[in-house]
Amino acid sequence: MQTRRLTMAQALIGFLKNQYVERDGRETPFFAGVWGIFGHGNIAGIGQALQQNPDFRYYLSRNEQASAHIATAYAKARNRLAAFACTSSIGPGATNMITGAATATINRLPVLLLPGDIFARRNVAPVLQQLESERSQDLSVNDCFKPVSRYWDRINRADQLPCSVVEAMRVLTSPAQTGAVTLALPQDVQAEAWDYPGEMFERRVWHIPRAGPERALLARAAEWIRAARRPLIIAGGGVLYSEAGDALARLARDSRIPVGETQAGKGSLPFDHPQNLGAIGVTGTPGANLAARDADVVLAVGTRLGDFTTASKTAFQNPRVRFVNLNVAEIDAFKHAGLPLIADARAGLEQLGAALDGYRVDEDYTGCIRQWKERWERETERIFGLRHGPPISQGEVIGAVNRAARPEDALVCAAGSLPGDLHKLWRTRRPGAYHMEYGYSCMGYEIAGGLGVKMADPSREVYVMVGDGSFLMMASEIATSVQEGCRLNIVLLDNHGFSSIGGLSGSLGSGGFGTDYRRRTEAGHLDGDYLPLDFVAQAAGLGAIAVRARTREDLESALAEMRGHERTSVVVVEVDKEMRVPGYESWWDVPVAEVSESEAVRRARAQYEQARTKERKFEMGHG
Repeated sequence: MQTRRLTMAQALIGFLKNQYVERDGRETPFFAGVWGIFGHGNIAGIGQALQQNPDFRYYLSRNEQASAHIATAYAKARNRLAAFACTSSIGPGATNMITGAATATINRLPVLLLPGDIFARRNVAPVLQQLESERSQDLSVNDCFKPVSRYWDRINRADQLPCSVVEAMRVLTSPAQTGAVTLALPQDVQAEAWDYPGEMFERRVWHIPRAGPERALLARAAEWIRAARRPLIIAGGGVLYSEAGDALARLARDSRIPVGETQAGKGSLPFDHPQNLGAIGVTGTPGANLAARDADVVLAVGTRLGDFTTASKTAFQNPRVRFVNLNVAEIDAFKHAGLPLIADARAGLEQLGAALDGYRVDEDYTGCIRQWKERWERETERIFGLRHGPPISQGEVIGAVNRAARPEDALVCAAGSLPGDLHKLWRTRRPGAYHMEYGYSCMGYEIAGGLGVKMADPSREVYVMVGDGSFLMMASEIATSVQEGCRLNIVLLDNHGFSSIGGLSGSLGSGGFGTDYRRRTEAGHLDGDYLPLDFVAQAAGLGAIAVRARTREDLESALAEMRGHERTSVVVVEVDKEMRVPGYESWWDVPVAEVSESEAVRRARAQYEQARTKERKFEMGHG
């Protein structure tokens, strides 16, 4: 057997660059390279290996958390068929990636994390940045990755690598089990050599299967839907990852069953598809939520049925409602005591469509769907057409950006009040044109995520919408976008603080406490003047072309000019955070203090207790 004497780090890079995936006969390299920042925990190991392998590209980020966000967004934009690895030094460099690991795992997106670790041989401990433990010498800060990784291993010997990397690839390429994979790499072991088997570096292709549902359960699902008077489809992220949009469109067209889209599933259908009622749940449209309220059968496709989708389990009020859960992940297929169709979304929808051939909802329901859709289009136009302020409303800004974007362009966002308004209002025309990280709703994701989306398809325009709170957490990747020549169009909404939580605080009777960017007064409170923050200067200092839009006309002009800029550009626009887009036919369970001296809090508690009575318990079966 031929062998190659390499360091563990050299062998790891040699393995990664020869991994490929194949689905539907299309074969592509799985790894696009490595993001990271070097320190003493990885510079002589992974760093030297990357220098020796220039055909496996290294990318320098400004923050290790941002590296993971870029990788997560890239994997999502590539429908989980491609990924990045991310490397860091030991200590704070590694723990910076923990938030990124959680973001990837919660969204079920493949990211390979390679944090440096403490010495395996231990004799020089405690090394710089090492966390000592009285309980064990085999413990480091990298153990914190365990709960937020789908697979975790520590390579304590160079000869352990071949077994570990195969298991890592098994998880990364699994439609059901994918997420963050962490391989902790002790800094001494990275540099140690071993005679690695030659076949480790041969081209390896991982097949991504399209498993179909079990026949008996498929027949039962079709029977339930045929007997339904008010069926509803919920389209989740799995529809997009499996490229099942056409199959969903055919099923909806032929059966006339309406569709509500989750945050991850938005774009499964074009916004103007006759059966697309738009967003569903806490941030949903009135039509989708009214359809959910009365639904007797819910076909949930590729969704986790999280609390925003189910309006904290208040969305479905029909006492006889039943769920058919088409999902590649068993944990989701059994939720809400549903009929589990454990299958690839596209394969499942195609087979279910065939089983429902000839079925169509009645004309009364079709008429309701048409009316709900028409009313929502009028409401959207009303919000887009407001002439509020200045400062203008957030809904008007969304309308202006939506008009400026072309069907093939991508919109990226993650946290604050923007995701809810975008979920309702953004008119998505193509799959992948709406990129919302809302599984973790991680502040700071937006610009890094926009960079990942742009790298996944450099030909498309990418619009990043971000609030000032999230911008301040991680604006640094503007510099990275300039470095890589990946031009982003960033729209920064200046709310003077945390608009989303401020509104939530107000609704709970707490008056927006601690959510404004204000000076501290002599009385000791944060209720002075707004902080004089200059976001234009900050963005320009990071290498962007930056302007401030003071009016709606300024904004529209800036958006038109953005497309001609040679590098990342930022337009800053102040918005009136009290001019909010309403909620429609939905509720979210956020507990209110049971005891308070505040009358406003006591009123909010009474409303909360009344709303909670609508929460349903599905786990024990029904219908």
